[in-house]
Amino acid sequence: MSIEFPHLGIHLEHVGKTIQFLGIDIAYYGMIMAVAMIAGVGLVLEEANRTGQDEDFYLDMLIVSILIGIVGARAYYVVFSWDSYKDDLWEIFNTRNGGLAIYGGILFGVSAACIYTMKKKVRLGQMVDTACLGLILGQIIGRWGNFFNREAFGGYTDNVLAMRLPVDAVRRGEITSQMWEHMQTIKGVDYIQVHPTFLYESMWNILVLAFLLWYRHRKRSQGEVFLLYLAGYGIGRAWIEGLRTDQLRMAVFGVEFPVSQLLSLILVVASGGLILALRCRRKGEKYTRGVRGAHGTERREEMDHGDGAEGAASADREKEERDGF
Repeated sequence: MSIEFPHLGIHLEHVGKTIQFLGIDIAYYGMIMAVAMIAGVGLVLEEANRTGQDEDFYLDMLIVSILIGIVGARAYYVVFSWDSYKDDLWEIFNTRNGGLAIYGGILFGVSAACIYTMKKKVRLGQMVDTACLGLILGQIIGRWGNFFNREAFGGYTDNVLAMRLPVDAVRRGEITSQMWEHMQTIKGVDYIQVHPTFLYESMWNILVLAFLLWYRHRKRSQGEVFLLYLAGYGIGRAWIEGLRTDQLRMAVFGVEFPVSQLLSLILVVASGGLILALRCRRKGEKYTRGVRGAHGTERREEMDHGDGAEGAASADREKEERDGF
């Protein structure tokens, strides 16, 4: 079935969901996810090499966090779409038609990476700053899996990026009344016209990645790039999620909220607060060191640290505390 971007003059005929190889149907969704993971891992290893870190550590850590992240992405989606799976539990394990929620992957994957990092006694702030670059690159590529699955789209629009999809290619529950009102029949095929929210998110994430690559040379604390990733992605996702017709929803005191939109806003506020806290702590420490220098206490501070290796280790510990988390 075709997919069209009428205002851009793009008409893609016979866009399939699978490709056949040796008699086996392989979903484009899965192929794109695999490419996204490989590209993300590659960028992380490149960044680790650039900053003089242990690439083997990152490779081992990423294998663990990706596997757990996939489980988390599926679990998150299933939990908030339980009505679609409660009558057929085996369908939970069928991911060929999509059903991976990125926030579940982030929550589970990042948690696994942090636990692994702490066990290996590697600086947590430096790890998340490095890994988030690969994560956002993976999100940029991975969103195109939704394109082939004809999912993760928004409501009706007639803007320049509007996308047309055949009615028979999408889930009926995601078609709004406004879409039905503007349905078009072209050559005997019924089409709906929608916001291509997968495209919006992919484009937004390109901007986030570009900013992070620029800012990584200017960060003031370890962990700051990761917090900016959370804030940047959260801002875009909060807006884009509001356009989608397939929102995962949660009832709180009888009122339903879009889960991912609510989580995005929480991440924006939390990460913004942590960035400010890191900045304030550094300013406070600079002021304290300035006061000590004015009173000629630097020498006494060195004596307090001790001499030789013990003094150097103590000074390093203080520097690490100033540098973030």
